[in-house]
This record gives sequence, structure tokens and C-alpha cells, in this order.
Amino acid sequence: MVDPTTEPLLVLVSRIAVAFGIGALIGLERERSESGGTFAGSRTFPLFAIFGALVQAFFPDLLPVALIALALPLTVAYGGKIMTEGDLGLTTLTAALLTVVLGALATHSHRGMVLSIIAGGVVTALLSAKGTIHGFVDRIDESERRASVKFVLVVLVVLPLLPDRELAVLFGLNPRFVWLMVVFVTGLSFVAYVLSRTVGAERGIALTGVLGGFVSSTATTVSMAERSTDAPSLYRICAFSTVIASIVMFPRAAVEIAVVNPALLPHVAVPLGAMTVTGTLVAGLVYWRSTPESAIETDVENPFRLRPALFFGVVFAGVLLVSESAHSWVGASGVYVTAFLSGLADVDAISITLSRLAAEGAISQQVATTGIVIGAIANTLVKAGLAWLLGTRRLALLVTAILGVVSVVGLGFALVQF
Repeated sequence: MVDPTTEPLLVLVSRIAVAFGIGALIGLERERSESGGTFAGSRTFPLFAIFGALVQAFFPDLLPVALIALALPLTVAYGGKIMTEGDLGLTTLTAALLTVVLGALATHSHRGMVLSIIAGGVVTALLSAKGTIHGFVDRIDESERRASVKFVLVVLVVLPLLPDRELAVLFGLNPRFVWLMVVFVTGLSFVAYVLSRTVGAERGIALTGVLGGFVSSTATTVSMAERSTDAPSLYRICAFSTVIASIVMFPRAAVEIAVVNPALLPHVAVPLGAMTVTGTLVAGLVYWRSTPESAIETDVENPFRLRPALFFGVVFAGVLLVSESAHSWVGASGVYVTAFLSGLADVDAISITLSRLAAEGAISQQVATTGIVIGAIANTLVKAGLAWLLGTRRLALLVTAILGVVSVVGLGFALVQF
């Protein structure tokens, strides 16, 4: 850590200014809040931040003492607020103490300053979203809440206990990496699930496809197919939602690849990007020729459920073992067959697996890229099959035609670029 007192005066002043800005941002939000404005607002919070910044800059060893010294009068003031207003909320008191810490972070180091800016923005957004968050919680039933709590507890308990090394008893698998990928993929789905719940029943058809695709493209396809059966005249708008939900898995796969193997992303981005753009343009044309309905719903479940997460972990571990073995025994063709079969069930598993193998040098970037595209194509074929099985003939023909074009484009770009 660099001693702030030895840095140029301008640098120290700029960091204190950052602390002031963070405090002002949080203070303005608390001033606007009915519950927080009378306790501390737009003047008090910047003072909290400057207090933390100055203590950290010149008396860093006394920061814990300073926090305790500030907590005492804050607690007294909070008690007075409870007596006069009857408000038992701890949000503003907690935000005040956190503002002091963020101010101290700003003068701790350059990394601390950057972190304090990010954290300050997150804190402000979280405080501002009180109504949205409470509304979201109210829309979740008790069974979903219990499922979420169980999943989070298992993650917190299991992940630290898993060994972070390859185990012979698991055929060379790293159990912590496998479980970490389970948590990562489920987290992506949960973000989209939260957004879909937040937007609610009034969301438009485009958002239905996008959010439904991130949570479960299969569920979205089934829902749209059944919808087209109930109302055949809506086959175009249902096809649009189905295609959008299907192609959302391409940028989702790109995010997963960027996390696991950033070096592979430039190669995979070309075919996946071409597939996404092609599918969006053709689906957009279908949407333009249709009559949108404002509240087509998809039945998506909370992805924070233990059984689906464990199932994905088993699938991912199996795909990882089979892909590596198939490449050793048969070469690239073995990887492609595995990618196709795996893609019929799930794109996430094969995308992460091949990215991992490419990062370790077990397979080439060309094989990984082509395999990921083949897995994505296999999954689009499943969506077309569901449209034929559960939807109307018009829906099935339109979905098959669009996804067929998307698949040809993606495979073509994957083969041409190497």
C-alpha cells in the first residue's frame, strides 16, 4: 500500500474529492428517501465520506476507533428517530457507516479509489431500488424463496470445502472448478429471472424472448408453441419470440467463454456474432410483419433450484470427460460428435468445456470454436423440433427456416475463418 501522505498534494486532494462525490451521491438519495432524509441527507453523508478519507489518509491505524466513535452518536440519533417517527429501518444507519468506509477506501490506494467508486454506485442503485426490490420479493412465492435459500446455502457451504485440484478418483476432474461453473451458469440465469420478474406481466414480446432465452430458451419455445396452438393467428409473433430466445444463447455462450478462456473469445465471436445478427435481422422482419401482443408470457422458474443445478453439474462433468477422451481417441471428429450430442441438451456445458480444454492446450482453438458452433446448432435443432411437435405447422415452418439460415451462417463463418 502506498502511504497517501507521501503522494503529491493534488493526488490526495483528488481522492478526497472522489470521497466527497460518493458521499454526496448517497446523501442525495437518502435526502430523497422519506425514511432516510430526516436522519441524514445531502450534507451529512459527504461529511461522513470526508471523515473516513481523512482518517485513512493521516491516521489509518485509528480507522476502527473512528468508526466506533462515529457509530455511538449515530446510534443515539437513530434511537431518537425511532422515538419520534417509529421507523425501525436500519438502512440509513448502515449506509452512513458504509459511506465512511468508502471514503477511507478512496484515499487508501488507486485500486481502493476505483473500488470505492464502483461500490458507491452499487450502493446508490440499491438504495434507490427499494420499491422495485420489495415488489420483486412480493412476487416470489414461498416455495421459490425456500429453494433460493437452500441453493445459496449449499453454494456457500460446498464451494469452500471442495478441493481445488484434479482428483484421480474423479478421472482427473477438478471438483471446485465444476461446481464454480454450476454457480456461474445459474447466476447468469438468475439475473435474467430477476429482470423478468421485475418487468412483470406487461413486458413486450421482444423482452419476452430475450429474458426467456436467458432463463430457459426451451421453456420459452414450449410456451410459444402452445400459444400458437391456442391462437394460430399469432404464429409470426410466437416465431419471433422463439427465435429470439434461441439466439440469445449465442451471446450468453460468449460471456461464458470470455470468463473461462478470454483468448478464445475473438475466434468464437465471429461465428456466434454472425448467427446472432442474422437471427435478429430475420426475426425482426417477421416481427415487423406481425401484430405484436403486449403480454405474451413464458413460464420460467427460479433457476436457484438445487436439483437442476446438480443435474447441470453432472452433465458438465460428463461432457468435460467425454470431450477430452473423444479427442484423445478419435481426434477432432470425436469432439464434434460430443459437441452435437451435448448441444441437444445444453449449450452451456459444451461451451465451457471446450473453452477449458482450449485454454489447457488439449484441443486447438479451431476445434473448440467449431465444436461450440456445432453444439449451438444442435440446440437450435431441438427448438425447431419442439415447434413441430407442440406448435402449428406455420410456426414450425417459420422457426425451422430462420434457425436453419442461422445455423448455416454460423457453421460457414466457423469453417472459413481458419
